[in-house]
Amino acid sequence: MACSAPSASLLSPNPNTLFSPKFSSPRLSSLSIPNASNSLPKLRTSLNRPSSSRRSFVVRASSELPLVGNSAPDFEAEAVFDQEFIKVKLSEYIGKKYVILFFYPLDFTFVCPTEITAFSDRHAEFAELNTEILGVSVDSVFSHLAWVQTDRKSGGLGDLNYPLVSDVTKSISKSYNVLIPDQGIALRGLFIIDKEGVIQHSTINNLGIGRSVDETKRTLQALQYVQENPDEVCPAGWKPGEKSMKPDPKLSKEYFAAV
Repeated sequence: MACSAPSASLLSPNPNTLFSPKFSSPRLSSLSIPNASNSLPKLRTSLNRPSSSRRSFVVRASSELPLVGNSAPDFEAEAVFDQEFIKVKLSEYIGKKYVILFFYPLDFTFVCPTEITAFSDRHAEFAELNTEILGVSVDSVFSHLAWVQTDRKSGGLGDLNYPLVSDVTKSISKSYNVLIPDQGIALRGLFIIDKEGVIQHSTINNLGIGRSVDETKRTLQALQYVQENPDEVCPAGWKPGEKSMKPDPKLSKEYFAAV
């Protein structure tokens, strides 16, 4: 949503409310930002050490929520792509592609277009990694289309290289636990889903904080590396070509000795 407004926006004395007094839409004039205390509930995750050297990337969490390691909730919804209305079904990517699924609050806002266009401009880099990108908000496909048809210099998106999904029923946002119930919009959730349909990474930013395409790509590359090399793990900040490590008390010393 309009989480980081231009200079015209004012920060109210209440640190949990952002005001955009010059914005024409009444629904955007006041937006409450959820407190950290209202973040995702604490959930127990049970990890069983594999008996073989090949590790499993599916964690059986003791919750129905879409935690990392669980299957991504499937959905089928209308979307806008190439200035046309299409249908998108998440499960159709299973066995074919990785998916970057990201949620944003609303069309015609401020932080949102910077993220959406940044992912679009680098779509080819993700395509090389056999990955599709899907953006989701609670807006209608008609709002998506109007925003795509608006020039970037006027706060629009221009043509995008991936679909924008319409979640007007808010069912997708709710199933991924990013919906703010009292505002009816989604937090900035981002999920990396592997080819088996399992969520392997998630981040959820509050409304005023944009996300990094670079870090999303790096995390995706690290995920793909450890899936292709199941006897190795990636240390902090790992990038392709850098040294990985063995998840073993003795063998890991080779990595630590080299850094």
